[in-house]
Amino acid sequence: MTTSSTTFESSDSRLLAYGREVNALLSSESADAMADELWTMFSGYMLAQKELGHSPEIANTFFTFKDLLLFFEKIERIRSEG
Repeated sequence: MTTSSTTFESSDSRLLAYGREVNALLSSESADAMADELWTMFSGYMLAQKELGHSPEIANTFFTFKDLLLFFEKIERIRSEG
C-alpha cells in the first residue's frame, strides 16, 4: 500500500516538474510563436538537404517535427481554455 502511494506521489511530482519546464519554456513566447520557429528551423533543414546529401533519418526528423507542432497546438488550446 505504501508503494502504491509512493508511486502516485512520484508520478505526480514528475508531472508537476514537466509542467514547470513547459511553463518555463513558453514563458517568453507563445505556443504559436514556438510553432513558427519550428517551421523556420525545419524549412531551413529541408532546404539544406541538397547540400547535406542523403539523410536516412529524414522521415524520423519529419515525424519528430510533426509531434512538436501538435504539442504546441495542444498547449495553445489548453491556454485558450484556461
